[in-house]
Amino acid sequence: MPQTPPFSAMFDSSGYNRNLYQSAEDSCGGLCYHDNNLLSGSLEALIQHLVPNVDYYPDRTYIFTFLLSSRLFMHPYELMAKVCHLCVEHQRLSDPNGDKNQMRKIAPKILQLLTEWTETFPYDFRDERMMRNLKDLAHRIASGEETYRKNVQQMLQCLIRKLAALSQYEEVLAKISSTSTDRLTVLKTKPQSIQRDIITVCSDPYTLAQQLTHIELERLNYIGPEEFVQAFVQKDPLDNDKSCYSERKKTRNLEAYVEWFNRLSYLVATEICMPVKKKHRARMIEYFIDVARECFNIGNFNSLMAIISGMNMSPVSRLKKTWAKVKTAKFDVLEHQMDPSSNFYNYRTALRGAAQRSLTAHSSREKIVIPFFSLLIKDIYFLNEGCANRLPNGHVNFEKFWELAKQVSEFMTWKQVECPFERDRKILQYLLTVPVFSEDALYLASYESEGPENHIEKDRWKSLRSSLLGRV
Repeated sequence: MPQTPPFSAMFDSSGYNRNLYQSAEDSCGGLCYHDNNLLSGSLEALIQHLVPNVDYYPDRTYIFTFLLSSRLFMHPYELMAKVCHLCVEHQRLSDPNGDKNQMRKIAPKILQLLTEWTETFPYDFRDERMMRNLKDLAHRIASGEETYRKNVQQMLQCLIRKLAALSQYEEVLAKISSTSTDRLTVLKTKPQSIQRDIITVCSDPYTLAQQLTHIELERLNYIGPEEFVQAFVQKDPLDNDKSCYSERKKTRNLEAYVEWFNRLSYLVATEICMPVKKKHRARMIEYFIDVARECFNIGNFNSLMAIISGMNMSPVSRLKKTWAKVKTAKFDVLEHQMDPSSNFYNYRTALRGAAQRSLTAHSSREKIVIPFFSLLIKDIYFLNEGCANRLPNGHVNFEKFWELAKQVSEFMTWKQVECPFERDRKILQYLLTVPVFSEDALYLASYESEGPENHIEKDRWKSLRSSLLGRV
């Protein structure tokens, strides 16, 4: 059975493969081309275009783009039902006396389409209706010949493995979040003298940057491409009154990843505000500057941005006496790299450089590209908001979806990179589970370290001492 090629090969720099549709003649009509590029079509015609026949198999770029964007118009299970119906009707799979030769030509193509769907959008199959249709169509194919039976079995086993891994990952996340406590609560019960800080757990900034990269890549890996689209699903105007995702979403890996970014920012701020002595706070700031710099070198822009965000939180940035003891030149360089002005121009230039390095990489280490995730989501959001899903004639605006698929497919390439660094369980455990301060607790710790500078800060300090410590 043909293997699906890597994502990086799917889209060229102009947005999609220019040679997809040299045969502009399409048997089902309802599709609009310009210079052999598919620009728009009726939903029905686009579904027809997805289904292979004896002489035709859709380009992989089209399969990915349509499976990704179709959920803005219909549920995956509805699409699957239509695809199954077309396969059965058009290819006469329902006729046991049908032409065996015809069956031999078409069965591998249908199987390949199902394989691409299960490999790229496995989370769609958490829906029992999807699984039922998949098994039904697979059974029809498998009843033909022994070879197909093996391939069908292989496809289903691979899908079940992916879904089981997702469930396991979700259990781990749930366990981590159920045991998380506020650092202040821990401090009240345990004297500070026996509290560990991050430097005692991992004194080497390079090692910490590598362990952060482990967490980033693991969490990235579980995000399905469809989660980007599902985040923006609204009501389809041609579809009476139902939103395509009025039903509960099947996953929340994207949200879990954003929560990790926030946790890391708060962890950085907590570690800096915790020490009683100024020189220890300054040492902690310099430590995190080194960690951030190594994240930049690795291509881990998400951890880098989370660290900078943590250092720029008000409870940290107000510690002027502490910052006076810090050599800030390296921090200034990093802040310049992640400067938000001109729509993050400096960061985008660095990201392009890392992406280029990744394409020509000889080692896993050079392949790492972990984008600043909130900005990636924002880019996709604005692309979605900036163009209509449908044209005035009711056609699906496929030009928009080529662009959407190009952005998501680049992310798909990055998330498949294996982390080359050795795992350190002790450090990972600390990063994922150590209690962090809430925003109020951070302000309190900050005022305790360097007293309030004005009446507003004084009042806030008093009220925080009273509410958090029960002191006046």
